[in-house]
Amino acid sequence: MQQIMEQAQQMQQQLMSAQQQLAEAEVSGSAGGGLVSAVVSGTGELKSVSIDPKAADPEDTETLSDLVVAAVRDANRVAQELQAEKMGPLGGALGGQGSGLGIPGM
Repeated sequence: MQQIMEQAQQMQQQLMSAQQQLAEAEVSGSAGGGLVSAVVSGTGELKSVSIDPKAADPEDTETLSDLVVAAVRDANRVAQELQAEKMGPLGGALGGQGSGLGIPGM
């Protein structure tokens, strides 16, 4: 029983470390051949959006809006891949499926 408790404590420490790494990580995505880029944290929090002046056509704001949405989605996709990489092994060990850990609150 002591060994199981030690393993659970070690897994909890690894989980906390992975969560911290995700919170500190920043990943980017882009759209329109790099005209619009977005940076999100490893947890998916939007940090910044950059727009090349060439993309800012006052006559066509709809395309610009679409590019921003696409860049944010691309960055979030990269963040989800990072989450799966960092949390995947821990999630499986804790009985989770996919990116969820199967633990309340996680």
